[in-house]
Amino acid sequence: MERNRIRWGIAHIFSSYNNTIIHITDITGTETLGKACGGMVVKADRLEGSPTAAMAAAKRAAESAIDKGITGIHVKIKAPGGHNGPNTPGPGAQAAIRALSRMGLRIGTIEDVTPLPHDTCRKKGGKRGRRV
Repeated sequence: MERNRIRWGIAHIFSSYNNTIIHITDITGTETLGKACGGMVVKADRLEGSPTAAMAAAKRAAESAIDKGITGIHVKIKAPGGHNGPNTPGPGAQAAIRALSRMGLRIGTIEDVTPLPHDTCRKKGGKRGRRV
């Protein structure tokens, strides 16, 4: 009796407020198995970061990964972060994970890999900050 073996991959989801990029690799992270972004599935620029676009992009990326034999994925979510980007992922991140699981992929771990500065250069805006 053969056990059902899970072939793992990694879904790298970059989610900002302007776009969502889903990149599925093998477990080492070196070989791309499928990738898609919000701009590939919607016509209007303002809709690229929406949950709807993220779901459609995740579906497209998952289809090509499933064709290559992937049955389970570990998810790494990344927000812009860094020097002066927001540290919270955009609205497409959760929608993308939901779409990946709906496609029949087993989800292993979900990890936040947003780059955080370990104190850094001074932020722009001057001594009194940005005056609106």
